[in-house]
Amino acid sequence: MIVRLKHGVSRLSLLATLIGLGGCTALSHGFLNPQGPVAGHERDLFITVSIVLLFVAGPVLLLTPLFAWHYRLSNRSDAYRPKWNFSWWVEALIWIPPAGIVIGLALLLWHWTQIDDPYRRLPGAAPVEVQAIALDWKWVFVYPDLGVAAVDRLTIPAGRPVHIKLTSGTVMQSMLIPQLAGQIYAMGGMTTELNIEAHRPGRFRGENTQYNGAGFQQQKFDVVAVSPAGYDRWAAAARRGTRTLDARTWRRLSLRSIITQPVEFARVTPMLFEHVLAATGGMTHSPPKADR
Repeated sequence: MIVRLKHGVSRLSLLATLIGLGGCTALSHGFLNPQGPVAGHERDLFITVSIVLLFVAGPVLLLTPLFAWHYRLSNRSDAYRPKWNFSWWVEALIWIPPAGIVIGLALLLWHWTQIDDPYRRLPGAAPVEVQAIALDWKWVFVYPDLGVAAVDRLTIPAGRPVHIKLTSGTVMQSMLIPQLAGQIYAMGGMTTELNIEAHRPGRFRGENTQYNGAGFQQQKFDVVAVSPAGYDRWAAAARRGTRTLDARTWRRLSLRSIITQPVEFARVTPMLFEHVLAATGGMTHSPPKADR
């Protein structure tokens, strides 16, 4: 019996440790630890709404067990025998605070929804243009102004806005970079937009949050924010590479697969994003015939 009890305590301790580690990971890599203006707004809005909603849930959570205890079956001296009557102050208490909370939250959410619209360009310098193409099970990031591309790694300059246009070369997917911005969908034959910015250099987690098959849980990528000078060095190094994202490479890349390491391409077939957008099926995507 003692041995079983020790095993049980050990398992509970291990479970508590894993839960604690999971909570630390969520806090360090989630929107509660924002590293950009959009995620910062989302964190502030979440905290504000949570505090407001405490005024709704708090009385219920506190009074329900109190009432249940006070009017318990064994307490015969305090049986509940209501005398029904109309009361203005009770009616006011029931209706005015909830109505005020709903109106206040509506105005608050409307304001912040306008500010954090994913299509709204962020203030500052001219944004870095990135085209993101979702595949099974990987992300392809094309830099049209640089003529380079990368798979499963998005490199951006810290302190400068980044404008991302998204589409999917296969089923619908959803991009989420918790520390920089909220979720945005990527759909075949359509484009969506996302504007992000990193306050400081660092490495942040990005992922697909829309289930798309067996490799879904591994469809993650790194967002690497570097200094402006570091970004220029990265761009120059990327252009000196030897890989080319041409028709043959794109056909291999479009297959359902998981890559173990990010890959960079020094040259990209022109108008690749537009061609993927115009295509109708993920497996049939390939660059224009003239480039084959």
